[in-house]
Amino acid sequence: MASTSRGSRTPVQKAAAAVGAVFLLVGLLGFVPGITTDFDTLEFAAHHSEARLLGIFQVSVLHNLVHLLFGVAGLALARSASTARSYLIVGGGVYLVLWLYGLLIDHNSAANFVPVNSADNWLHFALGVAMIALGTLLTRPTRIRA
Repeated sequence: MASTSRGSRTPVQKAAAAVGAVFLLVGLLGFVPGITTDFDTLEFAAHHSEARLLGIFQVSVLHNLVHLLFGVAGLALARSASTARSYLIVGGGVYLVLWLYGLLIDHNSAANFVPVNSADNWLHFALGVAMIALGTLLTRPTRIRA
């Protein structure tokens, strides 16, 4: 991986910072009434929370805090190419695990404590694949053609 001089960032660092910034924004928006519908039903952690970010994605205080932490981690780990790559690949793996978890649990049970719904599940899948792709593709060695 290329080292960077002070002030310049590699594409993987820029991607990790952008992903982190989006997670921060999403985490904050989850606490904004109007952007989050049924805000009055927002709970700390339970499948009973009917609050929905953009009227689509089921959220809770815990869900929003996880987004905020993922955002802070992305910005912090974007400081070097190697940690940015790890953030994207490992974070993408975490999101794929969350996708599987969301597919396997009963959404009306106590196991759905985050909570997640079908829209969240498929967003988690897309995020997982995209983050792994960014971490992998943006750090591939470049080939010199003769």
